[in-house]
Amino acid sequence: MVLPTLQTGQERCYDAQGREIPCPGSGQDGEFGSGLAWPEPRFISHDLVVEDRLTGLVWSRDANPGGYPVTWTEALAAVAALNRSGELGFTDWRLPNRRELRSLMSHQARRPALPNGHPFVNIFLGWYWSSTSAAINPAYAWYVHLEGARMFYGRKDQYYLFWPVRGESLVLPRTGQSGCYDAAGQGIDCGGGGQEGELQLGLVWPEPRFVVGEEVVEDRLTGLIWLKNSDPAGQALDWNGALAQVAALNRAKPGGLTGWRLPDINMLESLVDCSRAEPALPANHPFTNLREGYWSATTSYFEPDWAWVLYLQKGAVGVGHKAGTTFHAWPVVAGLAKESC
Repeated sequence: MVLPTLQTGQERCYDAQGREIPCPGSGQDGEFGSGLAWPEPRFISHDLVVEDRLTGLVWSRDANPGGYPVTWTEALAAVAALNRSGELGFTDWRLPNRRELRSLMSHQARRPALPNGHPFVNIFLGWYWSSTSAAINPAYAWYVHLEGARMFYGRKDQYYLFWPVRGESLVLPRTGQSGCYDAAGQGIDCGGGGQEGELQLGLVWPEPRFVVGEEVVEDRLTGLIWLKNSDPAGQALDWNGALAQVAALNRAKPGGLTGWRLPDINMLESLVDCSRAEPALPANHPFTNLREGYWSATTSYFEPDWAWVLYLQKGAVGVGHKAGTTFHAWPVVAGLAKESC
């Protein structure tokens, strides 16, 4: 079953100086709003737990049940302790994987970067652990910052917060991670530890995942169609240059297609395989001319003169200053991704 990526939540558009502008004709995320639409209401509170109707996941209403920062190993152990005590009436809590944790983020919100009207309490504007180790160095694990929605990786012996989740989503794909690692980054047996490599929750990737044409590649997981050449400009661009370069492809019609655009940040992140790094793409991917970082069409609401970027070699999701000639443009056609399942 092909499912689109999730909408980012961004509804507005901004120029390179961070000023709000009309969306029509901008080529920005706020113009298209592609992906799986958020239901209304998105969240339903059931006493001390909250159901996310977009993903089907159930979160603790308290966003900081541990009360204080812990190491990654301690976070996994703390969630296991919640299950032993039947916390909030359930015994299947887990540390969310990185894609599950990112699914809560709104790119039209900040401090915290959660959807407007959310019912969560006790939110800390800092880093939250995921259960996903960083393939580039498994002594590190992925975490998300609740202030602005950045996703990077930190040493497992550092101290951050955790937010337990339960249930299995029918719309979030697996991240690709299948191994488990200790705090030193050594591979270990997965049994009972609660790491993502043990649970491997989410939609299974189709096999083969990619259908390869002469100029374009269809991702059968998301329905998105990517240019095979991931850097058609052949150089780094500023953000306006990236939007303009991709728009120009609609005159050239590579693959016989129109509708080319700069992808939003969720589209870019959907390509990441968390079992791999340098690049963080599935094995045997067909793409050429891969670069370190790629602009998205999604503005950083935390600082609107910045835009979201996928750091492809690492698999990280960060931001770049729109005026900087720093990152590359990887075009996508999102038509198929707008279909519902």
